[in-house]
Amino acid sequence: MSMIFYAFGILLFVAVVLCVEGVFIWWNSKHGAAAKRIEARLRALSAGGQVGAEQLSILKKRLLADSPRMQQWLMSMPRVGTLDRWLEQSGSSWSVAQLLGYCATVALCTVALIPVSPVPMPVMLVAAAVAAVLPILHVSRQRAKRILQLEAQLPDAVDMIARALRAGHAFSGALGMVGQEMKAPIGPEFRTTFEEINYGVALDEAMTNLAVRVPVGDLRYFVIAVLIQRESGGNLAEILDTIGNMVRDRLKLFAKIRVLSAEGRLSAWILGLLPFVTAGLILMINPGFMKVLWEDPVGLKMVGGALVSMMFGVLWMRRIIRIRV
Repeated sequence: MSMIFYAFGILLFVAVVLCVEGVFIWWNSKHGAAAKRIEARLRALSAGGQVGAEQLSILKKRLLADSPRMQQWLMSMPRVGTLDRWLEQSGSSWSVAQLLGYCATVALCTVALIPVSPVPMPVMLVAAAVAAVLPILHVSRQRAKRILQLEAQLPDAVDMIARALRAGHAFSGALGMVGQEMKAPIGPEFRTTFEEINYGVALDEAMTNLAVRVPVGDLRYFVIAVLIQRESGGNLAEILDTIGNMVRDRLKLFAKIRVLSAEGRLSAWILGLLPFVTAGLILMINPGFMKVLWEDPVGLKMVGGALVSMMFGVLWMRRIIRIRV
């Protein structure tokens, strides 16, 4: 009896270990780092491209949703491709359906607070509409951060291509070297261009796809220089050296401007958020003190006038501190 009990315990332990290992292997194959990296590369290959139909068939199509019905519905929406490309440029793994779902979820969660909140329903509905924009702002912030990283890495990538050309490598091979040696986010973008060329896409179209996927003005100068050099000839390595030095000088000037305008940007954030933070604290401490703002017609006019004045003030400060280089 004891031997049977021990054998049963050992077999149960082995079964549990195998079950855990199976779950781990399944999870790693679906959601692991390697799976995410492969999925990101496949999604990038088919995003924002302007490739012919006979060449596009060899690339994995970027899905807007997991559900076929949702995919068809989103495809019927106007400018959904622009939204999908915007998501791709941010480096986010979200699809268009996921972004819309997150926006709706945040809005519904805010609406669910109406019965327990002392704020009237119209104000909560406005708050729900504002909260629905939070996922979009999150993606927009990711996109802006990724664009800054691309701009910072671009001079090194251009210099690496110029050195590879001087060493005798072909231009496509130089793109592949950048894709292998450079870190994300610029490395995968050049690797995608290199793979498109290997798949049979023309170099002009592959470089155009790169400019579409990466919304950086300096990289478009790089693409234009390469396309012009292919038509008219010339020393491409010297042209790329000039572009790299120009980008570095522009980034240095932009960094100085950001330092000089830091005080103005901080003032804009403080002046823009201070009224809302103060109103929220007063509403938590003494809710009755704020009721006059939405129960009295004069209070509603005061709130509307304050919001309009704040909007113009923030836009004016943004125009002052935003300097294009």
